[in-house]
Amino acid sequence: MNGKPVMQNGKPGKMELTSVFNGKKVFITGHTGFKGSWLLMWLRIMGAELKGYALKPESPGDLYYSLRGDELCQSVIADIRDIEKLTTEILDFQPDYIFHLAAQPLVSESYLRPLYTLEVNAQGTANVLETLRQLKNPCVAVMITTDKVYSNKEEDYHYKEDDKLGGYDPYSASKACAEIIISSYRNSFFNTAKYHEHQKSVSSARAGNVIGGGDWAKDRIIPDTVRAFSENKEVLIRNPSAIRPWQHVLDPLYGYLLLAAKQKDDPSKYSDSFNFGPDKTDCYTVEDIVNHAIQYWGSGSIIKTGEAVKFHEAGLLQLDNSKAKNSLGWHPAMDGLAAVKKTIEWYHSVHGKTCTAREITEGQIKEYMQSI
Repeated sequence: MNGKPVMQNGKPGKMELTSVFNGKKVFITGHTGFKGSWLLMWLRIMGAELKGYALKPESPGDLYYSLRGDELCQSVIADIRDIEKLTTEILDFQPDYIFHLAAQPLVSESYLRPLYTLEVNAQGTANVLETLRQLKNPCVAVMITTDKVYSNKEEDYHYKEDDKLGGYDPYSASKACAEIIISSYRNSFFNTAKYHEHQKSVSSARAGNVIGGGDWAKDRIIPDTVRAFSENKEVLIRNPSAIRPWQHVLDPLYGYLLLAAKQKDDPSKYSDSFNFGPDKTDCYTVEDIVNHAIQYWGSGSIIKTGEAVKFHEAGLLQLDNSKAKNSLGWHPAMDGLAAVKKTIEWYHSVHGKTCTAREITEGQIKEYMQSI
C-alpha cells in the first residue's frame, strides 16, 4: 500500500500504519528510554524488524526492562557520541526508517552537565545525520527534538515551526542547536530538489511535556507524583502555576509514525519540521495536573509547594499544532486530563499488580490504534 491514505474505522484520509511498517527495518536511537520503549512496543505490534541503539537503562525498574525490551529488538548498548560504533550498526542494519530519540532529556541535568548535554543532543544528532549520508539505500529519518527549541518569551502565544529558535537553559539550547544541524544537513546533503540522487527524507518533530506509564525520571511531575502516592507521602511541586503542553506519549508517537509514513509516500513534501502538541484550548497548570492525578489515583495526598526552584524553568510554553493537523491529518486523540487518567491507570494497574507493565502497555497501544 506504500503508506497511502485509506478508509479506517469509517474515517477517510487515515493512514493504515501497520501496512507501512510491517516487515520494514526500523532503527531507533534511544530505544531504552521512556518514549523509545513505547515506540519499540508499538512498532513490534505492527510487525517491524527493529534495532535499537542507546545507553543502558538507568535502573532495573525502567520501562525497557519491564517490557522485556531485549525480546522486542536487536539491542545495541552504546553511546550516541561514538560515531564509529553508530555508523557500523546503522550500515550493517540498512534501515528503511530511522527514529532518532537518543538524548539527555532533562533541563535540571543540563545545568549540572551542560557540555555533556550539548555533546549528546547536538553532536549526537549530527552523528546520526553524518551516518545517514553513507547509507546507500532509501531511508526516512525522523529526528526528535522538543517544544523547548523556540526562543520562548513566556507570552500567551503558540509557537509555529518557523518561529525563532533559542534556548535559555543548556537543554533547550542543545535542542535548538540540533534543529539547526538538521536543517543544515537537509539543505546541504538531503536537499529535496535532489531526492532522486540521495533518496533520503529528513524531518524533525517537536513535542511538549509527554506523560504516560513507565516514566520514572527524576524532576518530572508525574513520576514524582506517583512515587509520592506509592510511599503515602505528600506531593511536592516546584512551580504549581506553570503551564505546559501536556500530552499522552501515544499522541506524539502517533505523529512521528504518521510523519514517517507520509515521508515514505512523498519524501520531498514532508521533509520538514512539525509541532506535535495539544490543541490551544487544552491548557492546564502543573497544579491542575497533580490535582487530577490525585483524583484518579484515589489517594488523599496533599499538594504542597516545594522548595525554591534552583534553576530557570519556563512558566508558559505553548505550541501551534495546525501544520501537523492540516498537512499530516494528525490530531491529538486525548486532551490533558484524559492523558493524566490514562497514565494513572497504567501506574495504578502495575502498582496493584492487576497486570504487568508489558500487558497494559500493549493494551493501551492497541486501544489507541483503534481510536485513531
